[in-house]
Amino acid sequence: MGNYKVGSLFAGVGGICHAFKQENCDVIWANELDQSACVTYKLNNNTTKLLEKDVRNISTETLPDVDIVAAGFPCQPFSLAGNGKGFDDARGLLFFQASRLIGELKPKAYLLENVKTLTTHNKGKTFQRIQQEILKLGYSFIPFVLNAAEYTEIPQGRERIYIVGFRDEGHYFYDFPTKENRNNNNFASLSASFKIPEKTNGTLKDIKSFLVENEVEESDIYNNDENHIHQKLQKIVKNPDTFYQYRRYYVRENKSKVCPTLTANMGAGGHNVPIILDKKYPRRLTPKECFNLQGFPKEFKLPPISKGQLYKQAGNSVVVPMVRKIVREIVRVLDENRTSSA
Repeated sequence: MGNYKVGSLFAGVGGICHAFKQENCDVIWANELDQSACVTYKLNNNTTKLLEKDVRNISTETLPDVDIVAAGFPCQPFSLAGNGKGFDDARGLLFFQASRLIGELKPKAYLLENVKTLTTHNKGKTFQRIQQEILKLGYSFIPFVLNAAEYTEIPQGRERIYIVGFRDEGHYFYDFPTKENRNNNNFASLSASFKIPEKTNGTLKDIKSFLVENEVEESDIYNNDENHIHQKLQKIVKNPDTFYQYRRYYVRENKSKVCPTLTANMGAGGHNVPIILDKKYPRRLTPKECFNLQGFPKEFKLPPISKGQLYKQAGNSVVVPMVRKIVREIVRVLDENRTSSA
């Protein structure tokens, strides 16, 4: 069934929005502040009203009601790669804008996404505060950590925490991420029926299925025999069936044939962009290939903006098929409740 109305906060280029649309939901509005990300979003989401403003300036008086609110709130304050200041970082405080809007809009359900280290940040106190805020609004709190390489066919080792909850079931919660939703609470029918996605039985897609040869530029290829970095990469990057990373001083091979987590700082000098052996020489993945490794549809368009911005946008996004599995379950739960209460 589906056709639920969705509002998306911190939408980036629309990864979570795509997951909802693929499950027959209508993303009627989205919010994003970064202007480069807005350019990419509008190029691919022409039916969604995009609020290009600071989330702190959003008033629900001018927003249509929605059934579901999604928020991939900024992860840098809680990540190992970021400065780790949590709520002492202005970006960390933006979570409270997500909770404010959930409280004011009163959707049937919500979906939050962030880095895995959110659960342990500040010895767990940050996670506890987030839980308390959500429960105070009257929503359940079901947190779980999933690795895209284990739950989808996308070969990217990307672990993220997802938190799902349903309205008027604030007495249903977990204090820590759970692997299975087995909280036996007969007074929270929606939350109790939600099932955390199971690991995939399929095999990971081959690296080559994500490559786009005609977009490779000369600057992406490490073919300068007189450059010491190029020499180092040529010596180590020998396996065409795996991913490598050049981490400033050393080259790391991922022998599991899984791409390391794509990060936003790929756009800062390119030192974290995964490397593959393509024909004779090693080369960096292109921005389009990074979007492919996030599971965006092949027809997803990239605007003519800097490669640095595109790498950043890809790293800031989500693995779309991973989020889609969660969205599908939210939709199923809401559908069954709609049928039973009809």
